[in-house]
Amino acid sequence: MAGAALAVTMLFPAAAVAAEEHALPGTSMSLWWALPFAGLLLSIATGPLLFHHVWEHHYGKIAALWAALVVAPLALAFGIPQAAEAVLHVLLTEYMSFIVLLFALFTISGGILVAGNIHGTPLVNAGLLLAGALLASVIGTTGASMILIRPIIRANDARPFNAHVVVFFIFLVSNIGGSLTPLGDPPLFVGFLRGVDFFWTTANLWRETSFVGGLVLAVFLAIDTILHRREAGAPKIKDPTPDSKVRIRGLPNIPLLAGVIGAILLSATWKPDVTFSIQGVTLELQNLVRDAIILALAFVSLAVSRKEYREANGFNWGPIAEVAKLFAGIFICIVPVIAILRAGHEGALAPLVALVTSAQGTPNNLAYFWLTGALSSFLDNAPTYLVFFELAGGDPSHLMTEFASTLAAISAGAVFMGANTYIGNAPNFMVYAIARQRGVEMPGFFGYMLWSGLVLIPTFWIAGFPFFG
Repeated sequence: MAGAALAVTMLFPAAAVAAEEHALPGTSMSLWWALPFAGLLLSIATGPLLFHHVWEHHYGKIAALWAALVVAPLALAFGIPQAAEAVLHVLLTEYMSFIVLLFALFTISGGILVAGNIHGTPLVNAGLLLAGALLASVIGTTGASMILIRPIIRANDARPFNAHVVVFFIFLVSNIGGSLTPLGDPPLFVGFLRGVDFFWTTANLWRETSFVGGLVLAVFLAIDTILHRREAGAPKIKDPTPDSKVRIRGLPNIPLLAGVIGAILLSATWKPDVTFSIQGVTLELQNLVRDAIILALAFVSLAVSRKEYREANGFNWGPIAEVAKLFAGIFICIVPVIAILRAGHEGALAPLVALVTSAQGTPNNLAYFWLTGALSSFLDNAPTYLVFFELAGGDPSHLMTEFASTLAAISAGAVFMGANTYIGNAPNFMVYAIARQRGVEMPGFFGYMLWSGLVLIPTFWIAGFPFFG
């Protein structure tokens, strides 16, 4: 008991006062609370490399263990009721909607077959990446990623160098391309729900998106051209998927994707002011209806899609199961981290928060861009966006007008820099899992970060000064 009391004192020096508060008091939480989150990230980074067999069979148990190392101390520090409320809040109001949407987009897009094949030359690959990036702002980064990742893998499966194509696919289609509408990426949808006009994002981010996306695409074209020329002198690999006429199959799934978009828009415009409470967690009717509709559309897709189309896609539940288990652990482990961030200048991360304010007291937009982006690289980018949205004042009418450049910096940082790691955005890990299953020798966690460090970080640095400096 003495050891437990010491642990509580180290983790939470003001537990008695905190227990009386409704939310976790990040002002008195130390950085010890971030250790399980850091441990989970380290496990994801090193597991496939250092203990591959164990990781493949037990990654869910490992994620659950790290989550338990958050839940148990929370219960010890605050009592079971408040700990349960904190964890249930993130699971019911954030994770549930998050995984329902991903499940639906994964399931519905898995029934859409882009049949046939084309040869993955540098120009063809660049065209596919550009089309996917544009599509991402219409049906979301997850939907665009799930529809196009298999065709682009097939187009390059006869090339000895093809992992870089998937890496740039994650950069452009799974992240940067989703920055033009609230439908593209969860952080922008959070802003939409907070009162940001639907087309504000398009009007205020198209320049940044065009510049960053165009520069990254140009770098890809240069690298792919060099590697394609090197392959000309290498022994030929028999193409497992010879070129054939391209056709789109599974068309009934297209209106189902439109239905998902409609359900999201419905939840943002229909406000019946009806709520339900579960263990102190308030759930709004429009969000429950949205999730129910999206889930129903996913099951409709399973019913109407032809089995052979899913088989041709190599569709299986492995990638979504991996994402569901790992992100459940991530969502739980970030509960205390987000509480500390919400504490702002009063929390243990105050030195970081202070970076977003200039000496004159005005917003430092370049710091907002980099700090939002850096945290979005490792934390879920939607709650990270919300933290800095609130830190910038939280008033959409002001953020869309006199502080438009600040909101643009927060939005761009959250969306663009989700591409910095495999866990920065959910589609990243799904694309990675699918590519590995299809035989692509993808770089590991740190190998991928080497790619992002060499390509994305200089690009963001170049873009940051003219747009946010």
